[in-house]
Amino acid sequence: MISADKVLKNMRLTEKAAKLSSNFGQYTFEVFPAATKYTVREAVEQTFKVTVTRVNILNLKGKPKRTRAGRANTTSDSKRAIVTLKKGDKIELV
Repeated sequence: MISADKVLKNMRLTEKAAKLSSNFGQYTFEVFPAATKYTVREAVEQTFKVTVTRVNILNLKGKPKRTRAGRANTTSDSKRAIVTLKKGDKIELV
C-alpha cells in the first residue's frame, strides 16, 4: 500500500473541474507520473473518506515553447486523474 502523499499532488480547481464536480460528481487531481488507477483510487478513498466508482487517467505531454533568447524548450509533462464518486458522496474543498 502506497501513501496518499506519494500519489496525489493537488486538486485542480478550474471552471471545467467545477462544472464536472457539480454536475457529475467528478473531481480532478494532479498526480505523480508513477500513479496508477488503483493507487489513485486508494489515495482518494483514504484521504477524503469517500467511495470511488471510476478513475480516468490523462497523460499530458509538455508544450513546446521558446525562451527569450530564442532557444527551444518544453513545459514539463503532467498526469491528471478524473475521479468519479458514488452518488451522494462529496469532497469538501474548504
